[in-house]
Amino acid sequence: MDPHAPPDAAADVPPAVRRRGAELEAALLDAAWDELTERGYGGFTYEGVAARAHTSRPVLYRRWPDRWRLAIEAIRHQGQKNPVVAPDTGNVRDDLIAFLLEASHKRKEFAALFSTIMAGYFGETGETVGELRERVLERTGPSAYGEIVDRALVRGELDPARLTPRVRSVVPDLMRNEILLTGRALTLDEVVSIVDEVFLPLAAARPSPPK
Repeated sequence: MDPHAPPDAAADVPPAVRRRGAELEAALLDAAWDELTERGYGGFTYEGVAARAHTSRPVLYRRWPDRWRLAIEAIRHQGQKNPVVAPDTGNVRDDLIAFLLEASHKRKEFAALFSTIMAGYFGETGETVGELRERVLERTGPSAYGEIVDRALVRGELDPARLTPRVRSVVPDLMRNEILLTGRALTLDEVVSIVDEVFLPLAAARPSPPK
């Protein structure tokens, strides 16, 4: 049981609006996201989220009995509201450049969230940033980046033997690192550098030697 959950609902605010199902859950998670980003995980409470959502604490607690579960679901929900779509330009280089420009713009706030806002989460759960990221990505389906890489493999642009797990992850890893260091989306020059100077030299299929 979450120690941050209130012992009773005597002071709960009654619902101001009758909402059910997906509409109610979306409103709760939007409120949880706002509370989390404004107050950080250390100040993230059922009471605060309930007040924002104009509902009662038990409504939240029945769905997410631990506040860390509520926080993760709020992050996941926010990402699903503004997804990164896999571009399909016909070649892996242009796909990756378009992807990085869009993804770094849409995900820069998530990098700040993981590095600072969620600091209390790591102390409470003992998890790492990587483990939190895996929790957030659960049930989200194939990533846009994964779709780009898989298509490039089918087209023969990438060498599966060279595309080790470390090489495969280098593009999103470098993107997150740049965002964490600079606090902004990547520039076109930075994106091109990641693709042309790092990823393609490591993973591109090599031309067959002449016979």
